[in-house]
Amino acid sequence: MAFGFDDVAERARQMATRAYTPVTVKLPDELKNLDYDQYRDIRFNPQKALWRRENLPFELAFFHLGKFQTQPVSINEIAPDGRVNHVAFDRADFDYGKNKLTQKGWGDLGFAGFRVHYALNNPAYKDELVVFLGASYLRALGKGQHYGMSARGLGIDTVGGSGEEFPRFSEFWIERPAPQATTLVIHALLDSPRATGAYRITLRPGEETAIDVQARLFLRAGVATLGLTPLTSMFAHGENQPKAGDFRPEVHDSDGLMVATGDGKGGGEWLWRPLVNPNRTLVTSFSMAELKGFGLMQRDRAYTSYEDTEAQYEHRPSVWVTPQGSWGPGRVELLQLHTPDETDDNVVAYWVPASVPAPGQPIDFAYRMQWQGERQQRPPAGWTVQTRRGHGFVDRSKALDPREVQYVVDFDGPALRALPADAAVKAVVTAGSNAQIVERNAYRNPATGTWRMTVRVNRLQLAQPAELRAFLQTGDNALTETWTTIIQPE
Repeated sequence: MAFGFDDVAERARQMATRAYTPVTVKLPDELKNLDYDQYRDIRFNPQKALWRRENLPFELAFFHLGKFQTQPVSINEIAPDGRVNHVAFDRADFDYGKNKLTQKGWGDLGFAGFRVHYALNNPAYKDELVVFLGASYLRALGKGQHYGMSARGLGIDTVGGSGEEFPRFSEFWIERPAPQATTLVIHALLDSPRATGAYRITLRPGEETAIDVQARLFLRAGVATLGLTPLTSMFAHGENQPKAGDFRPEVHDSDGLMVATGDGKGGGEWLWRPLVNPNRTLVTSFSMAELKGFGLMQRDRAYTSYEDTEAQYEHRPSVWVTPQGSWGPGRVELLQLHTPDETDDNVVAYWVPASVPAPGQPIDFAYRMQWQGERQQRPPAGWTVQTRRGHGFVDRSKALDPREVQYVVDFDGPALRALPADAAVKAVVTAGSNAQIVERNAYRNPATGTWRMTVRVNRLQLAQPAELRAFLQTGDNALTETWTTIIQPE
């Protein structure tokens, strides 16, 4: 019988009955002491890629250990007859550039990770499709996209507890693809002090690359927060939070969190929360009876929004997660950290189930991740186009209330475009207990044909956060998703 998901799951179950054993492999000093540039000078030779000689549609290239990448992962190939073949580290597969390394006593070091290549954009060239490197992180691309945000296998105590735990994929088994294959199957074993798990990951490359995941987890001990399908991204500044002194209008891999909720009876709501770079750690969440989907999205796809010829943020993917089957009640949690620039990921979003089985009991779930570009998941009726905060002209003879905040939000979508010229549209706005609505308006933007909402609110306590929710409506019909934001405390 061929090696597969059940074999990995059984290994994870057995591991969960034993105490966690930390990785104790000692990396040679000459690799551990490499600086950043020296480590980057070590490159895998593409001619040595796994399956290149067989001219298969997918190829594997590998990352060398060194510098920050000190924990090896074991990589195996599952042959068509079901046999498992270990992929051994070979120094001859790498170009060490200008590095002068003795390479004595290295042996089979293992790898830091691997990347999958596939002819995504051009049939004559195999592009990078997916990268697995560091803990349980992975990054993927659809056609015409550039690397941006990441996904993870699991998050533990990202919020709550005594500190975040980063489970890692310690071993992979990759099924050798058929000569005409359009999918690639990867099995992964996850391990950490408080959890083990088995993952079956199916890559489906295309204009929108889809990744189907089947997972089974086992807890060794209780956790404060179990975060399923964590998405990690970066938001430095944007239209809703400009940065003085930076010529680029926006710098981010994602500009908002989108959530589709279910009420367990067939109804639900679409939510949009613009991301921010907070002045202090900001944690918010959306509780629901059922999750239909969530994602960190890069909605703004215009070059003029970023003006960065190198980073090309307009080509960064959005990632939409759809549960396969019911996940029951829980919450989507959003963690936003302050970052001084774009070099650090400072945004994490994940699903937290309302209840978790006891340690040793299996936790089964499945989902699809879609790595999307120009064509991406949107609410069916209408959605937020942009969010801006601030005032225009202010009469200097009248003092502006320091408690006041104004938002200008643009919406678009088929329900709005179908409205007659004389349609009566109103902004339905609700404020939390720390905000008082002063004024709300909705009108068609004559320059773009979209609809614009302006909202003015007064904060009651400046040292406390305030929450706003709003959508456009005609009669009793909602025309848009619900836009929601948190006004940060001062």
